[in-house]
Amino acid sequence: MFQFNGFNMVFPDGRIFKATYKCFSVSMLPGNERTDVEKGGKIIMPPSALDTLTRLSVEYPMLFKLNNTKKSRASHAGVLEFVADEGKCYLPYWMMDNLLLEEGDILDIESVSLPVATFSKFQPHSTDFLDITNPKAVLENALRNFACLTKGDVIAIKYNKKVYELCVLDTRPGNAVSIIECDMNVEFEAPVGYNEQNAASGASSQGGDGAQGTSVGQGEVSGTGQGTAGVLEEVIETFQGSGVRLDGKKKKDSQVDTPVLKKVLPRGVPDYEFQFGKLRFDRSIKPISDRVKEKGATGGGVGSAAGTDSESFRGTGFSMKKTRK
Repeated sequence: MFQFNGFNMVFPDGRIFKATYKCFSVSMLPGNERTDVEKGGKIIMPPSALDTLTRLSVEYPMLFKLNNTKKSRASHAGVLEFVADEGKCYLPYWMMDNLLLEEGDILDIESVSLPVATFSKFQPHSTDFLDITNPKAVLENALRNFACLTKGDVIAIKYNKKVYELCVLDTRPGNAVSIIECDMNVEFEAPVGYNEQNAASGASSQGGDGAQGTSVGQGEVSGTGQGTAGVLEEVIETFQGSGVRLDGKKKKDSQVDTPVLKKVLPRGVPDYEFQFGKLRFDRSIKPISDRVKEKGATGGGVGSAAGTDSESFRGTGFSMKKTRK
C-alpha cells in the first residue's frame, strides 16, 4: 500500500519483506553502549533493509515477525534504527531468550500487519513487582518503548534499577497486536509464587500469634499486671558469650568475664479483638514511668533500686567562673 498526498493506492500483488540475518544481542553492537534498546521491544536492522522496505508496499508502522525455524519459536517486534552491519541484526537480550537464540544464530524476519490492541493481560514472574506503588503507570511508561506484543512472550521492563519480567498471558483481538497509539485495557494476574508465599506467611502468622499469647501469659504470671493492658515487658540479654585473647593465651583468673546485661524493654501487644471500622480508646493504660514507680513502691528489691535512683547525684557543685569579691 503506497501513500500519495493522503490517498491509499492498493496493489493486488503487494509484496512482503523477507530477509535472513545473523542475530546478536545489543551488547555486541559496535560503538557506545545502547541501554535504550534493552528497555524496549524494537530491533536494529542494516541499512539495506530500509532501502528494500521503501520500495515495497509495507504499511506503517513497520512491524516484523521474527522466526527461529530451528527451535520453532516466533515473536514480533518493531524497528528502532537501520544502523547494523550488513547481514546482521541486533535484538534485546530478553527477546533472544524468548526465541531461544544464541549469538550468531540465523533469524528469519518478515514484515507483517498487526491489529491494534484493545486488551492485554500480564503476570509478573516475581512477587517483588507488588512492591511497586502504581504498577499500571510503570507498565504504561515502559510500553512506550514497545511496538507490539505477542501472546506467550516474557517481556522485561526496568524500574528503579531493577528488571522485572512479565509474561503476556493474553492479547486481544489477536495473538499478536500493535500497541502504537492505542487505547488498551490492562489487567494483572497474581505473580508467580504469590499463593505459596501467602500460605507460608499465613502459617507463620498463626504460629506467631500462639507465641505472643504465651508471652502475655508469662507477663501476667510474673506480676507485672500489664499483660492485658496492651504492653508487655520483654527481657533482653546483651553481650552473651565469652572473650578470647588475640595472642591465643588463656585468660588469667583476674580477668573476670563481663556479666551479662539484662534490659527490660516494653513492647506493644496487638488487640486480637479488633473490629474493622471501630476505634477504641483504652484509657486504662498507664505510662511506663508511672508503672515503674508503682512497682518500686510494691516490690522490695525494686523499691530499693528506686530509692537509690532518687538519691543519685548527691554532693556540691562548683562553678568554673570565679566570683568577684
